[in-house]
Amino acid sequence: MSPALASAEPFVLPPSSMDILVTNLDRSADPGADFFQFANGAWLARHPIPAAEAGWGIGNLVDEELYVKLRTINESAAKDSPPPGSDRQKIGDFWTAAMDVPRANAAGLSPLKSELAAIDAIKTLDDVLDVSFRFREIEVETFCDVSVDQDEKQSDLMSVHISQGGLGLPDRDFYFNPEAGIAHIRKEYVAHVTRMLKLLGRSDAEAGKRADEIMAFETALAKVSRKLEDLRDPEKNYNKMAPAKLTTGYTPLIDWDRRLAALALPATNVIVGQPEFFKGLNRLLKKTPVPLLQDYLRLELVSSYAECLDEKWEAEDFAFHGKVLSGQQEQRPRWKRVLDAQGHTMGMLLGKIFVADYFPPAAKARYTALVEAIRTAYRERIDRLDWMSPETKAKAQAKLAQITAKVGYPDKWKDYSTMVIGTNSYCENMLNASRWHFHDMISKFGKPVDRTEWDMTPQTYNAYYNPANNEIVLPAAIFTVPGVKDTDLDDAVIYGYAAASTIGHEITHGFDDEGRQFDPAGNLHDWWTTADAKSFQKRTKVMIAQFNAYEPIPGLHINGAASLGENLADYGGVLLGLDAFKKTEQYQEGRPIAGFTPMQRYFLGYALSWLYQCRIEHLRDTLLSDVHSPAKWRVNGPLSNIPDFHAAFGVKPGQPMYRPAEQQVKVW
Repeated sequence: MSPALASAEPFVLPPSSMDILVTNLDRSADPGADFFQFANGAWLARHPIPAAEAGWGIGNLVDEELYVKLRTINESAAKDSPPPGSDRQKIGDFWTAAMDVPRANAAGLSPLKSELAAIDAIKTLDDVLDVSFRFREIEVETFCDVSVDQDEKQSDLMSVHISQGGLGLPDRDFYFNPEAGIAHIRKEYVAHVTRMLKLLGRSDAEAGKRADEIMAFETALAKVSRKLEDLRDPEKNYNKMAPAKLTTGYTPLIDWDRRLAALALPATNVIVGQPEFFKGLNRLLKKTPVPLLQDYLRLELVSSYAECLDEKWEAEDFAFHGKVLSGQQEQRPRWKRVLDAQGHTMGMLLGKIFVADYFPPAAKARYTALVEAIRTAYRERIDRLDWMSPETKAKAQAKLAQITAKVGYPDKWKDYSTMVIGTNSYCENMLNASRWHFHDMISKFGKPVDRTEWDMTPQTYNAYYNPANNEIVLPAAIFTVPGVKDTDLDDAVIYGYAAASTIGHEITHGFDDEGRQFDPAGNLHDWWTTADAKSFQKRTKVMIAQFNAYEPIPGLHINGAASLGENLADYGGVLLGLDAFKKTEQYQEGRPIAGFTPMQRYFLGYALSWLYQCRIEHLRDTLLSDVHSPAKWRVNGPLSNIPDFHAAFGVKPGQPMYRPAEQQVKVW
């Protein structure tokens, strides 16, 4: 028994109050048995998942507030007559075209007629490849993925990356996992492909036969694809070679010098993610009949644009991706789906307006200071480590010091002036936007890396760590507690909700199983001693085993190896947020608020950040395709390793939320 636990006072529930933490409590739950349920259960019971949603939680509430604001901006722009080419013209015209259902129904597949005609004209495998690479321009991924991004071992260089892809289901394991729910998804996927082919004009018999053949083709493609957990090894995903070597050694059927030149990418070298996949792809292309490959291309094309075509395509897309994969009972309102699509195509235009209204300078200053508090906590924690050598500690400190923090919104806004958006067609606008994004990406090849760019808009309820830039990016929306002003939140909640689950989480990604392999400049470079690396890996195996044991659905466990980076970041974030919080005036005064001590409010604030429930269909999908653990285990998993948590809530040995010292994860 730890000293903290031995001296803990028995936990007593506080009286009811209007405090956000207290109103969320499930008073029938034991915090030592299921802290997620204890902290969030009452809110979850009061807020069942809406019929149109796959899940519902705090991020959805943030989005709901934002949707109303963004709709107002769009409707205002649509009614005005802003100058051609202006931001407001693009916003208004996108909205007008996307909301015009009769026009979309009348157009049918006509916006895709040139792409479909190109498929119809195919005679040979070389023609198949011509069309496949042409589709890169409209962001339709077939067979594999080709992109321009930072070179992992030379982070100031923009290189061509070529990696596995081409699957219609979310991840390769969907094609093989025997669990009954996954088997049902496979069956429904074939039925979905059948219906899609019938919409393309095939008879029932033709569509059914071809759907089986496409499923067999994709299953073979999945078989040569790497598993989700294996994709987390950046060293194994880095295979630099000349395009000619990729051709002669792996895909004789694909002349990569020729194909890349056609994309305006005359690369001397390319980075191949999974070379063995391309050998398998070559074998598969060689033996697959051209008519089958034509239908595969048709399916990928119409699936990519189904949501902006006429209602019958949209309905069929929802029948599988919404109902079967996510468990949604009905389609979300069109206006929300349009706003989501607009966010993908030109979200930074709306981001400028959002931050002006919702993220004042005081909020930016508060969270910028919080980043430095977490950085200081990490610096001190590294110094205290008893398993890391002074040599590796010094390098870890150097990397930590060089992490760049982007808070709230970009200092330089993206220029969308050359993107063409009009009122003619929703699908046409999406095609134009895809081409714009593709050429924007291609234009970066051979140029200096722009380290000011953001990969998320300010109105995104999310955040990320970019190892190539050694940066954390924290959009303004991620700090929002819906319904509560930022100035009304006490430090305990802020440090649990923002410092732990977001800032500390993202900084820890720089030192997780993947991020630790990158140096301060963002290069894939081993800066660890051999002994320290082995010690790190030994300690992380404890976390892999812990999460492998969780079984959210009978027969489906969390993938501890695939989710290791996120689980480490959750755990590290809680520790860092706690260290930083202990330096605050609120913690040191120890004054309870709404019946909770500062320490208790801190852990409840952390649980608030994962306030979320989802349908079993969506849960099944994420267990196989997402590197994040489900929300409940993002709370209970890390907290069960922390003695301060045990002490705060009187958690005792033998309870599910208690892990003995010898079983606790001890990394950072």
